[in-house]
Amino acid sequence: MVEVKRSYGGVSAADRSAGRRAKLLEATIAVLADEGESRTTMTAICARAGLTERYFYESFASRDEAIVAALDAVAVEIASVAVQAIADTGGDPAERLRAALTAVVSLVASRPDKGRVAVVESSATPELRVRRHALLGSFAELVAQEADSLFGDAAWPAERAKVHGLVYAAGVAELVAAWIVGDVELEQDELVAAATDLFVAVARRH
Repeated sequence: MVEVKRSYGGVSAADRSAGRRAKLLEATIAVLADEGESRTTMTAICARAGLTERYFYESFASRDEAIVAALDAVAVEIASVAVQAIADTGGDPAERLRAALTAVVSLVASRPDKGRVAVVESSATPELRVRRHALLGSFAELVAQEADSLFGDAAWPAERAKVHGLVYAAGVAELVAAWIVGDVELEQDELVAAATDLFVAVARRH
């Protein structure tokens, strides 16, 4: 017998499920940022989302899967705003680079919960650390690609660029983490300027 997926109010079962998952991800990000990893329980996530355990397990097999998915969602958003800013900005490489970093810093400043998940809580558990390591590798490749796009022949060769990209991604993550918790006192434009200078230093041959 074929199972019928009913539509309610014009919204399909798949769309309702996707909407619940999105609410749970937002709740996971909020609880992680506000309470820290040790207090980010399935119960706390459900309470923040206003959903029952049944719907939690519809989307995630465990609490750990939910927090890794939350980290992934934030990382995708950070990468997306950076790449989009470069695509939307004209001018020389420095202007396009500043636009990308301004977009990322603006995101972190407007949503500090997402910033904390990305660079503070991402080291809280073995599962998160493994995912953080993989994401840093992905960002290193993105840095290498954008360096080639921005600087052309002045950029490092691909394999060397990935190494420099990893150093940059990890270093800026630590800088932003220190900024978020107040260990580094910089205005937003100062943070953008520092990250821009660091990118040029590691991505372009002199």
